[in-house]
Amino acid sequence: MHTLKKSLGQHFLKDEKVVQRIIAELQKNSFKNLLEVGPGGGALTKYLIKIPGINFRAVELDEEKVTFLLKQFPSLKGNIIHQSFLTIDRPFDEPFTVIGNFPYNISTQILFKVLEWKEYVPVVIGMFQKEVAERAAAKEGSKIYGVLSVLLQYYYDVEYLFSVGNESFTPQPKVQSGVIRLTRNKYQFPVKSERAFWVLVKTAFNQRRKTLRNGVKSLFSKEILNDDLFNRRAETLSVEEFAALTFKMS
Repeated sequence: MHTLKKSLGQHFLKDEKVVQRIIAELQKNSFKNLLEVGPGGGALTKYLIKIPGINFRAVELDEEKVTFLLKQFPSLKGNIIHQSFLTIDRPFDEPFTVIGNFPYNISTQILFKVLEWKEYVPVVIGMFQKEVAERAAAKEGSKIYGVLSVLLQYYYDVEYLFSVGNESFTPQPKVQSGVIRLTRNKYQFPVKSERAFWVLVKTAFNQRRKTLRNGVKSLFSKEILNDDLFNRRAETLSVEEFAALTFKMS
């Protein structure tokens, strides 16, 4: 049929119950355009191409999988982008939903790519390495709350939907998996600028074991740093608190 390439982080979903559950979650939101990332052996694809009235495209880096998919699903002709998701141009001129059993070796990069297209991507649903899925959904106060959590949750509501055991894949990955949904929020907390927000969040978590005062001292005046807020650690600040703090940056 086709071979697996570990270098591309390929683990193919074989559990039909899991596949159908992901499809059911996808269809809770309406959409006109749909992009599947990493269709691989077509576990999700075979259902996605049957959704009526939508424009469907898939992005697949592996040439062997592209050939297989076109043979299995002739209707995909002209609708497969044979590239890495991380380097493609935006595939639709209008808003589009993103779905996938995402390659684990580029999970975090995929989410940051989505943030580049946030004005066009209202919903993302799919499977990630469980650790990444949990980090994306983590709230302040959690040890795994970090840069990814804050930046994603500034723009999206992130729901951790369900976990998937490694027995649901061929070959079995060494890690567990988790399915999450990102839904673009209608309101963003005010910030001095998006750039200031990103710089603050990344700087704050760069030395997460230190107090905020020591971690971000390069971004604030000495007077501002005297505030008790800076006695806290980055992982205790909410998205809203990070946003508010940007207005005090030098």
